[in-house]
Amino acid sequence: MNRRRPTLLAALTLTAAAALTLSACGSDDDGAAKDSDKIAGADTGNETSAAPSPSPSPTGAEDRPKITFPSDAKNVFEYEKTGNTAKDAALADSTLSVNSVDEAIFEGNTDTKALGYYNAESALSDSITYALGYINKKHTWVGETRYFDYKVSLSGDHEAYVTYCSDESKSFIKDKKTGKVEDTPTTADSYVLYNAKLAKNAEGVWQTTDIASNRGSKECQP
Repeated sequence: MNRRRPTLLAALTLTAAAALTLSACGSDDDGAAKDSDKIAGADTGNETSAAPSPSPSPTGAEDRPKITFPSDAKNVFEYEKTGNTAKDAALADSTLSVNSVDEAIFEGNTDTKALGYYNAESALSDSITYALGYINKKHTWVGETRYFDYKVSLSGDHEAYVTYCSDESKSFIKDKKTGKVEDTPTTADSYVLYNAKLAKNAEGVWQTTDIASNRGSKECQP
């Protein structure tokens, strides 16, 4: 199978999942894994393109943990800045949440600084479980995952909802011990829809607290 972000995080309650969908569609205020899939992320291996958003550089970036990726793996985040400071900060931090989980997989260690910095509550515990699924099997991933079709909305000053798609057709699971890469074909399951809930903490970081995914979503397929 291609490497994927966990459908593991489809642990939101029906009420929360509905709220994510409605919020992402602009219904709120003006601010508006399957088994052991795979996650994504990078720092130097991370790119933002499309209508190109620059690489995430949130306020106080110098105090944030640095996320690094191996040279054979990369995440590409495609989104446009909204012009709203809070929304843009939430978007940037949502990409760093993704990257932090992948970094844990690459490092073979869930005790990284970034994982607990950009994730909290159920998203953190689920991400740890997901990363351990790779670590315990001596797996990693290679290639490129593209994240696109971002939508963001705000609920008050400290809560945000972000939806986005991923294209995992060019990223693959690799066995660390043998070096073998699973060369799998592209299918509908290579495309995933994500609904994420974020909360702004006292340090101003928009932490992902809940996330649900829908693999094979028609909304994300070309």
